[in-house]
Amino acid sequence: MGMEISDELLSAVVPVIVFWVFSFFYELLAQNCVNYRLHPIGEEEEKNTVPRSKVIKGVLTHQALQILTVCIVTKVWEEKGEAPTVQHSLPLIAVQFVIGMAVIDTVQYFGHRYMHENKFLYKHTHSAHHALVVPYVYGAQYGSLLEGLVLDTMGSSLAFVVSGMTVKTSIYFYSLAIIKNLDVHSGLYFPWNPLQGFFPNNCAFHDTHHQLKGQKYNFSQPFFLSWDLILGTYRPFTVEKRKEGGFEVCLLTKND
Repeated sequence: MGMEISDELLSAVVPVIVFWVFSFFYELLAQNCVNYRLHPIGEEEEKNTVPRSKVIKGVLTHQALQILTVCIVTKVWEEKGEAPTVQHSLPLIAVQFVIGMAVIDTVQYFGHRYMHENKFLYKHTHSAHHALVVPYVYGAQYGSLLEGLVLDTMGSSLAFVVSGMTVKTSIYFYSLAIIKNLDVHSGLYFPWNPLQGFFPNNCAFHDTHHQLKGQKYNFSQPFFLSWDLILGTYRPFTVEKRKEGGFEVCLLTKND
């Protein structure tokens, strides 16, 4: 009899596997599709203040904590009898995905913005992520453990609880959230990318926030722009072609 892997374990481990598979895929594209890059090759090493080796180590540490937390949350929720066990219809699953996206966006916006506005929290937590002035794909989950736990892991877990999705459905939802976050940090502006076509919160939008003059704006991630637009923290921008090839994101002033 073969070993059966529980849905709880899969919901924790599969998104991590998805993270590294898609990171590898995006890195290949970044090295071979230079005309779609937002930054020239080599600019990461020039402007970022943290080496890639430290980023990888930090991401792996965050993911170990993420796996443990997700396993605990899903197991406790199921044992309490709160998590549904019967798979829902596709229309209901679609609604649950939208609710989950809204929850993640809400946690990310308010937590992210507060970490910028609170100087102590910015210095001791979020500044680690902004050491990546030039974002790249697997830097999406690089930052302090506290930030990763509160904004990423607990935000996703809250989306699972509030939406009422099954543990099996959460495997697909978490994976989608991971892929979307990777795309936002990829620095690859593909006009034919369905994620960037459907969601206005794309890599160009998030690149503005990583610019030194854009850190007080454009906090939303990874799906929609809603909270920035509602609360007045949206800053418009343009995407222009560079003479050397590729694209460049330019923040606009309020008068533009």
